[in-house]
Amino acid sequence: MNADFNPIFVPGDPRLPALLLLHGTGGDERDLVDLGQSVSPGSALLSVRGRVLENGMPRFFRRMSEGVFDLEDLAFRTDELADFIGEAKRRYKMDQPLYALGYSNGANIAASLLLTRPETLQGAVLLRAMVPFEPETVPDLSNKKILMLSGLMDPIVPAENAQRLSQIWKESGVDLRFLMKPAGHGLTPSDISDIKGWMASMTPAPQYNS
Repeated sequence: MNADFNPIFVPGDPRLPALLLLHGTGGDERDLVDLGQSVSPGSALLSVRGRVLENGMPRFFRRMSEGVFDLEDLAFRTDELADFIGEAKRRYKMDQPLYALGYSNGANIAASLLLTRPETLQGAVLLRAMVPFEPETVPDLSNKKILMLSGLMDPIVPAENAQRLSQIWKESGVDLRFLMKPAGHGLTPSDISDIKGWMASMTPAPQYNS
C-alpha cells in the first residue's frame, strides 16, 4: 500500500457506514478525525493526506490559481486516490458502505471521485465544495447519496458555482440534500448538526428480540 497518503485507520462497527476523511488545503490526515468521530460515532474512519504540496501545504491535486484547477493533474490524482482506496478496503476488510467526508479541496476531489470513479464511494458529505470539472457526460449516480453544505458568504466558492455543482448532482440522479447556509468558507456548529443528522439517517435501526 502506498504510504505517501499517510493513512490513519480507526476500526469501527462494521454495521455502520465508514468514512473517508479528506482535508482541505494545508491540512493533514489528523485534521478531520475528531469531526468524523463526532458526526458518526462508532464508524470506521480512513483518513489520508493529500500528496501534492502547494507552498509546503498538502493538497489532493494541483491548481493554477485559486479556483482554477489543473485538470490533467486532477484526473491523475483522482485515479491514484481511487486505486489506493480499493487497496485500503481490502487491507482493512472494509465491506460496509464508504462515504467521503471532505472539506474544501478534500470535498472537491471527493466530487471528482464520484464523477469518474463512482464505484469507490457510496456517497459523500461535501463541505464548501466547488465544481471540480464540467463532465462531458454526467454519470448515473442514482444509487448514491450526497449531503452538500455550502456558504452563502463563502469568499472562495461563489454561490453560483455551488449551485452549478448541485445541478450536476441532480442531473446524475443522486439522492441529494443541498443547503446554502449563512456562512463563509469555515465550518459552523450548524454544519456539524446537519452532518450528524444525515449520517444518523443511514444508520440501521437496532433490532430487538420480541
